[in-house]
Amino acid sequence: MLDKINIDPFYIFVGLGVLILISIIINIAQQIKLNKIKKRYEAFMTGKEGKDLEHLLVDRLNQMDQLNEKQISQNQMMEEINDMLKDTYSKLAIVKYDAFKEMGGKLSFAFALLNEKNDGLIFNSMHNREGCYTYIKEIVNGESYILLSDEEKEVLEQAKNVRNYMLT
Repeated sequence: MLDKINIDPFYIFVGLGVLILISIIINIAQQIKLNKIKKRYEAFMTGKEGKDLEHLLVDRLNQMDQLNEKQISQNQMMEEINDMLKDTYSKLAIVKYDAFKEMGGKLSFAFALLNEKNDGLIFNSMHNREGCYTYIKEIVNGESYILLSDEEKEVLEQAKNVRNYMLT
């Protein structure tokens, strides 16, 4: 059959031999690359002190779970602290004034302490030549059941308008 098309079988065998040789060379090159990748993979899978990557990932996931639990616990504590802060005296104001016109220097003062609900106390200290008199009035929901002086009303309004920086 090859004689009819005038092709010498020797050239076909040489051509096939060259193709086989090229295939063998390509196969060897691929095997070398595969071995390099395999070595890199094994080096990657082996961690510090002989730990493999799987153990390392499991350890990190366990640490993440612990951190999440701590975060939840800390968030609960922060909520409790914020609730407690609402009851602490965090709003305050002071007004100095002259209680008696014969004395100068504004030695008298009204001092208000309020919590977030505007509950608290007003201290009023009136100073004159004979001495100093201090009065305390209770404040509930921003109001007093006892009549307030002008200075006490002023200090109460100032304290009620203070922004509580701890609860922002």
